[in-house]
Amino acid sequence: MTRSSFATLLELDLEIERTFWALRRQARSAATCESRISEMDNQIIEGDRTMKELAAPDVAYKYSCITYPDLAGHFELRSGLIHLLPKFQGLSGEDPNRHLHEFHVVCSTMKPQGISEEAIKLRAFPFSLTGAAKDWLYCLPAGYITSWIDMKKAFLEKFFPASRTATIRKSICGIQQVVGETLYDYWERFKKLCSSCPQHQISDQLLVQYFYEGLLPMDRSMIDAAAGGALVNKTPNQARELISNMAENSQQFGSRALGTRVVNETHLVSNEQQEIRNNLQELTSLVKQMALQNSSHVSNFPLSMMKLCGICSSQDHSSDHCPNLYQDESVAAISRPQFQQHKYDPNSSTYNPGWRDHSNLRYGNTFYQQPT
Repeated sequence: MTRSSFATLLELDLEIERTFWALRRQARSAATCESRISEMDNQIIEGDRTMKELAAPDVAYKYSCITYPDLAGHFELRSGLIHLLPKFQGLSGEDPNRHLHEFHVVCSTMKPQGISEEAIKLRAFPFSLTGAAKDWLYCLPAGYITSWIDMKKAFLEKFFPASRTATIRKSICGIQQVVGETLYDYWERFKKLCSSCPQHQISDQLLVQYFYEGLLPMDRSMIDAAAGGALVNKTPNQARELISNMAENSQQFGSRALGTRVVNETHLVSNEQQEIRNNLQELTSLVKQMALQNSSHVSNFPLSMMKLCGICSSQDHSSDHCPNLYQDESVAAISRPQFQQHKYDPNSSTYNPGWRDHSNLRYGNTFYQQPT
């Protein structure tokens, strides 16, 4: 098309920018007027509506909290993929980071053409929630989530708060190897604790240092010897690789002192357990020996020494052969010659109510019938 084909020519505007902003303001004012007119029409229409119509739910309300982006092609979630998704209930003992990891593994197996992995995750994530977790998702305001990053952020803020992160950080800083725990078990427990909180924000150098400080003296000496004298002379990556190799080696081959085996029906246990058994046996034999010595001492004790005199508390004779008994009887006989002498005088100092031949216990009391 040539220039001569135009019927009219446009004039050159030297202030084209000012003209552009003026036209834009006119368009905005026109749109504002139209919106006001529509609002007035709606108010007039609502004024004519009944109470039942006003209380009816809004059909145009968006209940979903997720705003899905437009896809270039057709996409449909298969039922097989939905059944493979892990389930998260929102309980206190569940790990949100592990759920996200398992969810990523399942969604990464399905990659249709023209559709990104984030779009698949955004559409499939609500099917992985159950119980309290699904209730939380439905309570979010409409249009709150627009991308997979927003969904992941909201999910972790709800079920993995900052307090839980601080608790795991303290556990990592204060981790220690338990007595009897192998290097492999300690290393696996440390890695599991670190993976449970990827946002711990602890450097590799500090992680290796915390693990090294919690080692038992024996394992620490072995690691230092394997590192050429000291582990601090290695870089964090080299130290981590060295510890991993030593842990795998200990898990592959183990140690004879740590396990138990049967040889001729005899159990061979570790040195510590054997030492404890020996100490218990020595203590048991010592107690038995003391008990036998006490019993023999009691059996060898003389009978005359075991029977003490009830009158003078002497160990040389019994109560029947006490010299004080005969001495009191002779004194009583000298002082009262007019009375009949009795072997067991109730007026003497050796009076004992347990004697059978007491004078007052007889039917015929002849003690006082004799004349003076």
